[in-house]
Amino acid sequence: MIQRIQTVYLFFVMLVAGILPFWVNLWSDADGNEIFAKHDILISGAFYASAVLALIAIVVYRKRKNQFVLNRLNMILNLFLLGFFVYRSLNLSGEITVSEKGIGMLIPIFSIVLLVLANRAIKKDEDLVKSVDRLR
Repeated sequence: MIQRIQTVYLFFVMLVAGILPFWVNLWSDADGNEIFAKHDILISGAFYASAVLALIAIVVYRKRKNQFVLNRLNMILNLFLLGFFVYRSLNLSGEITVSEKGIGMLIPIFSIVLLVLANRAIKKDEDLVKSVDRLR
């Protein structure tokens, strides 16, 4: 389980989605208040769901097809988060006073990249197992 590279990728997704949004700000409002994930229950719930999906994908390492599907679901969740952040950033730019977009808005992109790398590694393992089964 731990010697597989997709486990490392999924562990990084778990760290990025579970811890990082609560340390880096997502955006700053017009008054200069920094908004973190803990200030919005839906955003924090989506980040926690992403971390839990990554943890479940690590635990079901014997069922590579289920792991692949869980990663796809996690990618869809992160795409929704990214879409929300893009919508939110477009609304922020129309304010009278300039508000800042935080680095935390890039967290779903990092998660998606790591999930794609994990799915590639899972696919490579699945192909290897199929080729070995063909030789038997």
